[in-house]
Amino acid sequence: MTKQISELALLTPSQMNDIDREAAKTTPVIQLMENAGWAVTQEILKRYKPCSVLVLCGPGNNGGDGYVVARLLAKAGWPVYVAAIAKPKMGSDVARVAEQWTGTVISNSASYIEKVGLVIDAIFGAGLNKALDLEITNLLRKAKHVVAIDIPSGVHGETGQIMGYAPHAELTVTFFRAKPGHYLLPGREYVGELVVKDIGISSNTLSKTSTRCWLNEPGLWKIPTHEITDYKYSRGIVSIVGGSQMTGAAKLSAHAALNTGAGLVHIFALGSADCYSASSPCFIVDKDSLEIALQDSRRKIWVCGPGLLPEEVNEILPKLVVAKVKIIADAGVFQSNQSELLKGASIITPHIGEFKRVFGDIEEDKVSAARLAAQQTGCVVVLKGADTVIASPDGRVAINQHASSRLATAGSGDTLTGIIATLLASGLSEWESACAGVWIHGEAGFLCEHSWPTAEDLAQNLGNARDNAAR
Repeated sequence: MTKQISELALLTPSQMNDIDREAAKTTPVIQLMENAGWAVTQEILKRYKPCSVLVLCGPGNNGGDGYVVARLLAKAGWPVYVAAIAKPKMGSDVARVAEQWTGTVISNSASYIEKVGLVIDAIFGAGLNKALDLEITNLLRKAKHVVAIDIPSGVHGETGQIMGYAPHAELTVTFFRAKPGHYLLPGREYVGELVVKDIGISSNTLSKTSTRCWLNEPGLWKIPTHEITDYKYSRGIVSIVGGSQMTGAAKLSAHAALNTGAGLVHIFALGSADCYSASSPCFIVDKDSLEIALQDSRRKIWVCGPGLLPEEVNEILPKLVVAKVKIIADAGVFQSNQSELLKGASIITPHIGEFKRVFGDIEEDKVSAARLAAQQTGCVVVLKGADTVIASPDGRVAINQHASSRLATAGSGDTLTGIIATLLASGLSEWESACAGVWIHGEAGFLCEHSWPTAEDLAQNLGNARDNAAR
């Protein structure tokens, strides 16, 4: 079922704190903790058979949730122990919840943690912004089966970076909305199964914070569907610049555009047109000059970069920019320290290596790096990877998790440019085309019958992938 855009919002820890404060105006904090603890307990009961449990409680609200989980699991008949990693502030809501725990509180948690069947990580949650101290790190290293409340301690809630150490949870239960760190690597690999639970916070509180980041799924965008009045020009024309030497890349982009639903695909060949003409009867290979091709006002969408040499990019890309067509730029356009070259493009699709070549090191914050590149170039940036980040010049960001290692094959990026170009030609905005194109690309991989598809295999599934995106 397609989600509403508000359901796809990803909140930074700071934004979630604002939401919590707003929610506390109508629902007492202690009740929110009770709701959170109950939600975590229900998810544990669904997945685990009764066993001994050690709940590691920190001093904040995350620890308060942990005390509630301990009480409810004990009430269900499970043997439960609590270790207060740090005591809550006297008189606080967390302290009041902790006082309701009447079971065993242990001081030497290191002697228990290897013996129990399940460890509940309720130490810090997404608000932590520094490395775990050595004592906590050494303790968590001994845990065999971990359920994390909010996020595994040590995973940065905004960037997904590991701050020194974090346990690999089997299950993570968070509340109201997920954080970027749940989906960004490497943090995503530490979360295990992620469950987002409603604990009584009204979705209206989202209006109290400026949401600028979303999970990339249908609902964030809407795919155009077939109409009985459709014809090839209404479905959109995609034009692709074909290199003189590396001809395969443009062909893959062209086939992807056709299979995604482009009404007409042109290849403007910089070398021999015969090589392109012989590859498919379904696209047109231009015989005229670029200047003549650009005079056709229907040809508004161009792909530039796949298979192009630097000198070919330097010749063609400026002409496309002057013509004010919409350009999806990839591969050959990413030249060292040449971000100025990209200005005038609509969408750029670098992988990590290409991004660093143009914009420098990403360091630890992939989202901020993509946002900055989008602002510098004026382009929508598709920073490709297992956790592809799509950033708009206006600050919007989408994080994609709908992908697999099946996309890790030569030509896969060329396929993506053809998909995005087709969606742009169909009338979607640059932002929508990039986000939807990345999702459809991932879906095509999932639809492949075997685990090691080629880029050509991906193209064969693009029609069904687009249909699935439209459902």
